[in-house]
Amino acid sequence: MEYDKSDKMITDSIDSMACKVVKCLMEHKEKISFAESCTGGMISQSLTAVSGASEVYELGACTYSNEMKNRLLGVKSETLEKFGAVSEETAVEMALGIKAFSGSDIAVSVTGIAGPTGGTKEKPVGTVWVAVAYKENVEAKNLMLYNRGEGLDRQKIRLLTTCEAFRMVLCALYGQSRIEG
Repeated sequence: MEYDKSDKMITDSIDSMACKVVKCLMEHKEKISFAESCTGGMISQSLTAVSGASEVYELGACTYSNEMKNRLLGVKSETLEKFGAVSEETAVEMALGIKAFSGSDIAVSVTGIAGPTGGTKEKPVGTVWVAVAYKENVEAKNLMLYNRGEGLDRQKIRLLTTCEAFRMVLCALYGQSRIEG
């Protein structure tokens, strides 16, 4: 698949942030794990493309089905029934579940609708939740990529989600609400 210019800019940003994440985790001697749904392993792949990632990468799980979210990550059936797979509640339980299962210091989960099908009026294509569990805190964010005002395809939604997941990890690791550069 060919990337357009904006995809190239996003992938360059992902590569840069993945390097920063690996470096920071190595400095702190901490480990990271991912529970991915709509990104299908893209976050794990991006991190493991960095030399030295084996020192900080603990586990990556692609849990597309509700059954695997429940069985592997411990997302409650009640949560999935009441809020759905694409929700803040599910994203938080996914992050906490992969963190507990792996024993990693920081855990990231993503769940969303990358399209082009699967969206509804309540949850359109581009609805993506990212959650980061670090120390005693969990932060979850709805990326609302459908509000970007551009024709986002499946690949771009996955790239933007990966980029935001790394940004949120860096913010957590540096104890900031925003990372510059």
